Amino acid sequence: MYAFVKARESGARTYANSIGVVIEKGRLARVTDNAGKDYLDCLSCAGTLATGHNHPYILAKVKEFLQSGHVLQALDMTTPAKYRFLVKLLECLPPEFARHVRFQSCGPSGADAVEAALKLFKTATGRRTVLAFHGAYHGMTAGALALTGNLTAKRQVASIMPDVHFLPYPYSYRCPFGLGGEQSDDTSLAYIERMLADPESGVTAPAAMIVEAIQGEGGVIPASAKWLRGIREITARLDIPLIIDEIQTGFGRTADRLGNHYGIRHDARVISKAVGGGFPLSMLLYHEKYDTWQAGAHAGTFRGNQIAMVAGAACLEVIQAEQLVAQARAKGNYLETRLRELACRFSILGDIRGRGLMWGIEVIAPDAAPDAIGSYPADGAMARTIKQRCLANGLIIETGGRHSAVLRLLPPLIISEQELDEAIDKLSRSIEEALG
Repeated sequence: MYAFVKARESGARTYANSIGVVIEKGRLARVTDNAGKDYLDCLSCAGTLATGHNHPYILAKVKEFLQSGHVLQALDMTTPAKYRFLVKLLECLPPEFARHVRFQSCGPSGADAVEAALKLFKTATGRRTVLAFHGAYHGMTAGALALTGNLTAKRQVASIMPDVHFLPYPYSYRCPFGLGGEQSDDTSLAYIERMLADPESGVTAPAAMIVEAIQGEGGVIPASAKWLRGIREITARLDIPLIIDEIQTGFGRTADRLGNHYGIRHDARVISKAVGGGFPLSMLLYHEKYDTWQAGAHAGTFRGNQIAMVAGAACLEVIQAEQLVAQARAKGNYLETRLRELACRFSILGDIRGRGLMWGIEVIAPDAAPDAIGSYPADGAMARTIKQRCLANGLIIETGGRHSAVLRLLPPLIISEQELDEAIDKLSRSIEEALG
């Protein structure tokens, strides 16, 4: 089965290249392949499955809906499922933002919500320039790819959207200014502010700035509260709309309520992944003052995915009922402690970072020469070997970041503390085998 699909599938496939098994069944934090082997899933569909695989409450709601006779697709027409979903989503937003929010339902992919945001803010401001950040990931469609830092998918693609300018993200371990620590935040903010104020910077007045509060694919790099608040202060003062990309970080993943990273006010959010409760859906949420586009300015056949709206509302109910945001905070603290214990044992683990249930472990070459701030070169080959050993030991993780040297943990929010211990034990054994 695996060989048949591999022989005929596109060369652009990714996860299937490193997870070389046929995944057949799943329940909560576990999946089983067609040979009956059990795996602890700490990837959860790149963070999509906030409540894990086949959560019984969500399954029950979807089954009930499928047997109800309601329409399955409805473009952007009003339906009971859409109404209930939007009411539930509003409850999860910061009150000030919720009072003035407008919704645009987008196509199945988060990238489509990014494309919608680009159209909206270029229309509302009459400007064309967009600001993004080194290490960013916003999707693989034309505009979203133009905003993405990783060069792999961009090198061979001509005519990517112009007028995108990349700014330094405060990556403390590999500070773009060679400083590290809080100096990374201060220098990044000073650079951005002076560049935007410089009449000869070469950058015209921006239509928007888009940023991830924690870069996911870029290597799980969290921005500090100080830096995000500084970014908000600069953009507000200079009348630059601020878009928060919460496609991977949303719905309790980082132990924050949706749209509430450090309490900063924002002009728009793009959300997807967990918003559909395991089914495809993406949305653009923005302040009503920017609602200046005309009917049909953004559309998509599957923006009315009723099953995703039913599952999404159920997912939000589970998150609230089971207090998964608070659990993500407690479990994240516990996971951080266990990961730092690992880092003390293995010198190849150079940096541990994350929030809630979103963690990155940067694999380094400790025998090589460090840079000026004491950071060692990334070791992508070793990270890939560890990931392969994890799969053999029944643990699914992913790699990302510079040189794919960051081991990424994105377990579902319903994972138990015992399962976190199991994940750490399997990771530890896999590192020993990779070194061995």
